[in-house]
Amino acid sequence: MPAPRPSLLPRPAQLAWRPGHFTLTPDTTVRAAPGAEPAAALLRTLLAPATGLPLPPSPDGALVLALDPQLRGLGDEGYGLTVAPDALLLRAAHLTGLLRGVQTLRQLLPVEALSDRPRSATPWQLPCVEITDVPRHAWRGFMLDVARHFQPASFLRRYVDLLALHKLNVLHLHLTDDQGWRMPVAAFPRLTEVGGRRTESMVVPSGSAVFDGAPHQGAYTRGELTGLVTYAAARGVTVVPEIEMPGHARAALAAYPELGNVPGRRLDVWTRWGVCDTVLGVGDPVLDFCRTVLDEVLDVFPSPHVHIGGDECPTTEWAASPAARARVAAEGLPGTDALRGWFLGRIGAHLIERGRIPTAWAETGEGLPPEFTVMTWRDPEHTRMALKHGHAVISCHHRAAYLDYAQSYAPTEPQGQPGPVVDLRAVHGHEAEDDTEAGGELRGMQAQLWTEFAPTAKHVDYLAFPRLSALADRAWHGAAPWPDVHSRLRAHSARLAALGVRHGALDPYTPIPHRSGKEQP
Repeated sequence: MPAPRPSLLPRPAQLAWRPGHFTLTPDTTVRAAPGAEPAAALLRTLLAPATGLPLPPSPDGALVLALDPQLRGLGDEGYGLTVAPDALLLRAAHLTGLLRGVQTLRQLLPVEALSDRPRSATPWQLPCVEITDVPRHAWRGFMLDVARHFQPASFLRRYVDLLALHKLNVLHLHLTDDQGWRMPVAAFPRLTEVGGRRTESMVVPSGSAVFDGAPHQGAYTRGELTGLVTYAAARGVTVVPEIEMPGHARAALAAYPELGNVPGRRLDVWTRWGVCDTVLGVGDPVLDFCRTVLDEVLDVFPSPHVHIGGDECPTTEWAASPAARARVAAEGLPGTDALRGWFLGRIGAHLIERGRIPTAWAETGEGLPPEFTVMTWRDPEHTRMALKHGHAVISCHHRAAYLDYAQSYAPTEPQGQPGPVVDLRAVHGHEAEDDTEAGGELRGMQAQLWTEFAPTAKHVDYLAFPRLSALADRAWHGAAPWPDVHSRLRAHSARLAALGVRHGALDPYTPIPHRSGKEQP
């Protein structure tokens, strides 16, 4: 009896099963055409721990990886895969497409192939199939907040592998915030020495303590971050850094108080959630500080996009600051409320001069130069408005893509961001609608995991999955009938288990009806 056919996630654009299977054995060799060698190397790296197969190179290999520039219809990330009983051919127009196809090969194999330990008793068979696959969206991202709660570089590499398996192509690292600074900057060592450590328990806006008062600290080395970038690139994942400004900057102000708006004030790294009203000043030394920080960021991260935060910036300090009011007058601005857009415009111009794309959180994009890529998060209508303002847009709607919200109403659900539940179906229902008449471009969609309520790796896993799997399916394939999606997510959970991911619920919570004790037996 033939083995059941694997359920793929994300779902390929076109798939046709064929009879038979192709078996990987110790004698299987790989023929990598010119330019395809990195994909062959990745395949060996990913399969070796479980299979022990060497998959050596050979000009006569039955497993063929090939680049064909004539396959222009596949775009940068598409691939074609043919698995026959005696041969396997993976083709793409670009190397990134081959990397996506390698992840499909992993999913076609038995789930044991994902293990990090030898599984010698497993026959490594792939069912015969023909696949032509292209993504619906160019940007399919996941933002991880490592400012509120630091996670080590090894954890980030693990998440790169999880993203790559799901054909997600952006790891957006939220490196700085009021509660912590994780990015090393040689010119400003106190950013991590002081800004990377907080000393008190975090509290929610209601005032109730969340943690036990233990200090929390952490920062990356430059070598760890450059190593992460290289590791991710080998898997077709781009690491996008985010340095928050001019708000969400309390950790920087704790390290260098002179960057603020109140002379002589001393601050600590913030120990609360929410929006802090302490923001960067608007003097020339502050702008020089931001440029210096970003220049080091550019040295570490080659990503075309560099995120500079930009939202939730209270203006009360600027309104009370003679220096800020003088800046308003000198620049001919209507008031201190306009300083946010002015500030981001100056910093954005610096990034543009260096060949990068400034990126920011925004509701509609209004007030930002059109060269900015904006991430809209508050309302789906804001995506359409930002497109009409001429921006490239990434949809991050919080009611469908913020994974810090609870995913179930179950009483056992861990504490999450206050608000409605964001369940699997809501995430897969995230529709980033383009406006073909607008001047901007819809680049794609992204999930966010703010870590106020995720202090450990276990918490992050539970909140991220399987919802991130659902978003990956939607971003790559698009809409699909929910029964099909749910069935594939259920099958995919075996892969998550093999990778050590302790994820959240696959099924909605159904409360047990109250019983009065008078019901008939």
